[in-house]
Amino acid sequence: EPYRRQRQMCIRDRYDGLTELGFTCIKPEGAFYLWVKSPVDNEEEFVEEGKKLHLLMVKGSAFGCGGFVRLAYCVSHETVKNSLPAFEKLAQVYGLK
Repeated sequence: EPYRRQRQMCIRDRYDGLTELGFTCIKPEGAFYLWVKSPVDNEEEFVEEGKKLHLLMVKGSAFGCGGFVRLAYCVSHETVKNSLPAFEKLAQVYGLK
């Protein structure tokens, strides 16, 4: 139940928010993480750029999903919601918005 609510909030706040910023995401279907397509071929570069904005992303190649990064949403709702301004800055770095 708590993860279901968190997943719904993640979809509303993070998935919708990130896609509005120009990121391509795979909508979660029961897992507690969200896959985001890296706007550059080297997702590790994208992960490092996110760290500069205090965003913790895991490179998808660590899970056999190169070209994507993984974001967990088994964190507080406030953490998910408060991350969007940093993602907006990250979108600007890559010319998405």
